[in-house]
Amino acid sequence: MTNKLLHTPDGVRDIYGAECTRKAVIQEKMLEVFHLCGYQDIETPTFEFFDIFNESRGSVKAKEMFKFFDRDNHTLVLRPDATPAIARCAAKYFLNEDMPIRLCYMERTFINHSSYQGRLKEASQTGVELIGDDSADSDGEILAMVIWALMSTGLTEIQVELGEVDFFKGLLEEAGMDEDQEEALKELIENKNYFGVEELLMAQPISDELKQAFLKLPELFGSLDQIKEAKKLTRNKRALKAIERLEEVNQILSFYGLSDYVSYDLGMLSQYQYYTGIIFKAYTYGTGDYIVNGGRYDGLLQQFGKDSPAVGFGISVDDLLLALSRQKIVTEIPVANTLILYEQESRKQAILLAEHFRSSGVAVQLQKKEPDSSMEDYEAYARRRELMNVLYLNQKGLTVIIKNLSMERTDEIPLSEYLKGSEGL
Repeated sequence: MTNKLLHTPDGVRDIYGAECTRKAVIQEKMLEVFHLCGYQDIETPTFEFFDIFNESRGSVKAKEMFKFFDRDNHTLVLRPDATPAIARCAAKYFLNEDMPIRLCYMERTFINHSSYQGRLKEASQTGVELIGDDSADSDGEILAMVIWALMSTGLTEIQVELGEVDFFKGLLEEAGMDEDQEEALKELIENKNYFGVEELLMAQPISDELKQAFLKLPELFGSLDQIKEAKKLTRNKRALKAIERLEEVNQILSFYGLSDYVSYDLGMLSQYQYYTGIIFKAYTYGTGDYIVNGGRYDGLLQQFGKDSPAVGFGISVDDLLLALSRQKIVTEIPVANTLILYEQESRKQAILLAEHFRSSGVAVQLQKKEPDSSMEDYEAYARRRELMNVLYLNQKGLTVIIKNLSMERTDEIPLSEYLKGSEGL
């Protein structure tokens, strides 16, 4: 039992030291982008009522949620998805606001994936929601922010895949399929299973034109010119309007100078049922999956009492960190690389020396030397903690013995001269 207490359950992990600091720095870089675009911070509870995320709202499946009960026997869940939680907040606190609301967040989500999937069950997510604007301009702004946020972390190889669920939904309306058939068709198209799509459609009493449109869906990806070809496949007004929306968004992205980062996929669908317009995913090298997921969800807030359009996205911070590591992109982090070691008699001088560096923005670690520990012990300790400089003040504290561990070099300088001439380590 004692051994079990030292380990974590499947799907969660500890993060500490430089990795933890790097994660915080990356999140702050992305938040700075959001703040520069006028977005304000929001934080929702880690757990909420089950009904906020139930399947009828199009969120995560019930069996994938972590559920428990409070003392009044209400069913609660750990937040599996940030979007419904923020939609609830917006409906509660901005009910009468008829102008756009821009919100950004850093949250953790909890999804009980099957253990064989190898995915984290507790994941860090950073993202934004733009509420109250149904224009293509807001779609373009959101997509631009995805690219800017990823660029701020050092990524240069970024590809955003953009789709429009109304194209598929328009065809579904025309086909008149039942819910089970729709779900089966969605899965086949998402997996680009051409033969499966054809087999399912052959059993449906729909026109040849509509069958051809569905059959072509898995192939409708690539450049915008390829997507425009889809106009020849259907006369469905809703489907054609979806393509026109993508054309307008593309034009807006060209004004931002970002259109080269975006490709198109009319066969892109989502597990989240609340998406109503554009949907997108962003990819980079070093991960086997997308690192950003988002889209438009114009009907979700209405379920909480506020009839308002919305669009947003979430960035998987854990997958982003993995990509940065595998691409060998270095993130500068403010960590101490110097240990100030002092004898008890030189405590005052050591504290003054530490404050001298800290006031200049240089991080140092202050440590009193124990009589039973040798200098070699502290040098070994410094190496374990990735501290490459050791500054030692002896009993008198009048001189600083400087040990550079990476260069194996030792110098001795009077403390007064060191304070005058040093601008940092």
